[in-house]
Amino acid sequence: MRDHESEEMYLETILVLKSEKPAVRSIDIAERLGYAKSSVSRGVNLLQDRGYIIVREDGFIDFTEAGARKAETVFERHNVLTSMFIALGADKALAESNACRIEHVIDDEVFELIKNYVNLRAK
Repeated sequence: MRDHESEEMYLETILVLKSEKPAVRSIDIAERLGYAKSSVSRGVNLLQDRGYIIVREDGFIDFTEAGARKAETVFERHNVLTSMFIALGADKALAESNACRIEHVIDDEVFELIKNYVNLRAK
């Protein structure tokens, strides 16, 4: 894992997988992202070193409190940005792919403005 974006992608993927299945392992992440097992193993080790996840003895992955917060933040950004792009007329696939790229680089202040706008439109 080389950068902030990869870290966030791993955390978001773990969060999504945890919503779909009772337990998540490195192999599940590799399959979902289409990455080599060795790359995911390095990424998981870095997330563990940074205090975002715990890998249990049975190989299952749990979030720390900090990891869960960070994963939920990235996931929220993804969902809000996807909703905004769809509201602007993008099809779902285009909205998803652009949200996935932008969610990692958008400033907090600008994201909050977009989130408030999307929430106002939803009412």
